[in-house]
Amino acid sequence: MSDLYQPHSALELLRRFEGNVEARRHYLHERFERIREFDVQLRAMTALAELDATTQALDSVRGPLGGLPVAIKDIFDTHDLVTAYGSPIYADHRPASDAAIVTLLRRQGAVSIGKTATSEFAYMAPTPTRNPWALNCTAGGSSSGSAAAVAAGYAPFAIGSQTAGSTIRPASFCGVAGYKPTFGLLPTLGMKCFSWSFDTVGLFASCVRDVAHLAQALSGHRLAVSDLPGKPVFGLPDSYPWGSPSANAASVVDHAVHAIEAAGAVVTSVEFAPWMTEMTGAHATIQSYESFQSLGFEYDHRREQLTPMLRDFLNRAANVSTDAYIDACANAEAAKAALLTWFDGIDGLLTPSAPDEAPEGLTSTGDPAFSRNWTLLGAPCVSVPGLRGERGGPIGVQVIGRRGEDAATLALAAFVEETLKKA
Repeated sequence: MSDLYQPHSALELLRRFEGNVEARRHYLHERFERIREFDVQLRAMTALAELDATTQALDSVRGPLGGLPVAIKDIFDTHDLVTAYGSPIYADHRPASDAAIVTLLRRQGAVSIGKTATSEFAYMAPTPTRNPWALNCTAGGSSSGSAAAVAAGYAPFAIGSQTAGSTIRPASFCGVAGYKPTFGLLPTLGMKCFSWSFDTVGLFASCVRDVAHLAQALSGHRLAVSDLPGKPVFGLPDSYPWGSPSANAASVVDHAVHAIEAAGAVVTSVEFAPWMTEMTGAHATIQSYESFQSLGFEYDHRREQLTPMLRDFLNRAANVSTDAYIDACANAEAAKAALLTWFDGIDGLLTPSAPDEAPEGLTSTGDPAFSRNWTLLGAPCVSVPGLRGERGGPIGVQVIGRRGEDAATLALAAFVEETLKKA
């Protein structure tokens, strides 16, 4: 384990700082010092806020986020910091206004410490960000910088996004909690669009209760975890249409199952409905069609500045017909309706968050297979930290709930996290 892995609990900090502005100010200064010392090697940040202005903001903050620092993925507009969307095309871009989620953060009492690295336009091209747990490994993508910033103790909160697996996978690789809400729960206005049917704001924190607190503050919904469910029923898939997890990840999930059952919960085998096998293809069709339109200007006028990975993807996306798109959308809507009854008899689903530990090297951000279909279906997902693979790196356990039942899903995830701590 790298010395850079030092996530901080937001709720513990809020209790410590209550009524103590000086303690909050000291903590903020320590975060800036830590970033300046370590980000030369970690490379999680793309822009850093001004320390003096951020410190002054602490004197007037109000709200449930209590002046805690937050790192913001550089896919969201910020009026006071360069917003490049991970692309040289926008190297000096300064938006005139903040994204809606950034405004919500400020209104609820968070202070921005800066912007975090993202894959180009939140696609899959690797970033230079290293994994705080093991610097020779990727932090995932596309929200690599946000997950790494929380794992490295730069900030107790970070904002990311997910269009396929860009929140759950980096959270798994970096050993922090990642939450992808029900589609539409948090606003995406001011976020660089990739696929409007899937783009979702994602949240990172050190643990599930922390990320639930952040989600409640930003959404206005009652999502903070107070009471844990008594004897929940989890569904465990007997196989996966998108491919099996590694033996390493399967072993981690088995460990979680034993801990959950020892805590009095029920884990029952479930089989995916036949339509689930079609959703990966539907996701690819919809994402391709929409991204070719949303990145139309960049493709038509700045194509030579796109990474080869994204340029090749958009070249292929240009061939997706409107009829194919309409059919894929219809199949996705039918699957969303069927998903409501598929959850009958279980409270939530339990899967690996990723197929394995973080891959070594920085040439890949990893495989989003275990997240992609749930993004298409708009279901809430939480990557629960606390377990390690055979190589010692984190592997998250993903808890998936019914669409719209985010509070219950977060409570289930907190239940899993507590059982893992006791196991």
